[in-house]
Amino acid sequence: MKPGKKPKVIVIAGPTASGKTALSIELAKKIEGEIISSDSMQIYQDMNIGTAKVTKEEMQGIKHYLIDFVSPDKRYSVSDFKTDSQNAISDILKKGKIPIVAGGTGLYVDSLIYGIEYPVMELDETYREELMKQAKTPEGLQNLYEQAKKIDEQAISKISPNDKKRIIRILEIYRATGKNKTDQEKISRKNGVKYDFIVFAIDMERQKLYERINLRVDKMVEKGLVEEVKQLKEKYQHFPTAMQGLGYKEVVEYLEQKCTYEEMVEKIKQETRRYAKRQLTWFRKNKQTIWLKAEDGVAKNVEIILSAIEREE
Repeated sequence: MKPGKKPKVIVIAGPTASGKTALSIELAKKIEGEIISSDSMQIYQDMNIGTAKVTKEEMQGIKHYLIDFVSPDKRYSVSDFKTDSQNAISDILKKGKIPIVAGGTGLYVDSLIYGIEYPVMELDETYREELMKQAKTPEGLQNLYEQAKKIDEQAISKISPNDKKRIIRILEIYRATGKNKTDQEKISRKNGVKYDFIVFAIDMERQKLYERINLRVDKMVEKGLVEEVKQLKEKYQHFPTAMQGLGYKEVVEYLEQKCTYEEMVEKIKQETRRYAKRQLTWFRKNKQTIWLKAEDGVAKNVEIILSAIEREE
């Protein structure tokens, strides 16, 4: 590496079910890379089916970081991810290999590529419980959404009015620090980043993506998603964020007899399709992103990535 040049880190983002896992593994095999997951649900242990967690066989010998290492009854923040992922990048670079960050959690990806520092907050459990209680009803969640909008209109414009977790996050940050999330991000971005992030994202024709999502949900249910949730509820008493994950909260509703089996499956599909749409919107904000067409196939997209890396040399 030339003196003064930043080490390269490859990022592969995109919506759920678009093929990020397969692409990142094939790329890693070509460039002596190791993979850091930027998926906020695959961090959790015992949550394998509902998160579509990469298996040992699928890894094909490629080392993966930040997968399957957090107990579902523990909290894990964006700040934790930022620290852990930077440590992983450093470890990979020390081996002379290339870090590949792969995953669809936009907040995780942005914390890295923009150098955003999120505050390490002393959690007010009483305040959180109060917010969670309010968010249980549509009217209460709408009220929290309006409160968050007054605090941070820019941040709230990027999330769904149904995104309970992120609405609560905006309120908690303001309560703990006195600053809103957007202002904190602006301040931290001024510090810059120490790596040269080359960001790719997979795009897929919308109808094809939705078909893949529907098929994936059907397979998850066939593999035993409901049983997985039952075992989680038996093993862990408290779920700060894990059981709010897509697919899990819908199964919990079914187990609590709040919906039928068919309604549960359809709701998971619907919410996953909505999530994929939000992911695409999120990743399109970054004008430096190089978009890959899923229909071009893994081999061609690996070649496109390799060419882009060469141009950056």
